[in-house]
Amino acid sequence: MSYLIKIIIAVVVIVAASELSKKNTSLAAILLGIPIVLFTSFTFIWEESKDINKIALLTQETVIILLAGIPFLFLLVWLLKHGFNYYLALGSSCAGIILVSLLIQKYVLQ
Repeated sequence: MSYLIKIIIAVVVIVAASELSKKNTSLAAILLGIPIVLFTSFTFIWEESKDINKIALLTQETVIILLAGIPFLFLLVWLLKHGFNYYLALGSSCAGIILVSLLIQKYVLQ
């Protein structure tokens, strides 16, 4: 049952942001900027484990990875504004985020 609730929350946020972006990109960006899925995940983990240290560590690692990924969002914007194919720009940005995340996990979070 908890998997179904998690899936429903994720789908609702994605659909809401997608539909909202058709009318107001600023509000859609705010919705996407609020870590609803992140906090919901923390809550599910808390309810399942009651392990505050696990939540604290997960939060710390998430913040580090998110901060490392922000420059690649700027790269995505730059690539799109300079006429690159959407999927190529998205793939490049995702690849960069994955690479930096793996490097951070290997060298920083150990």
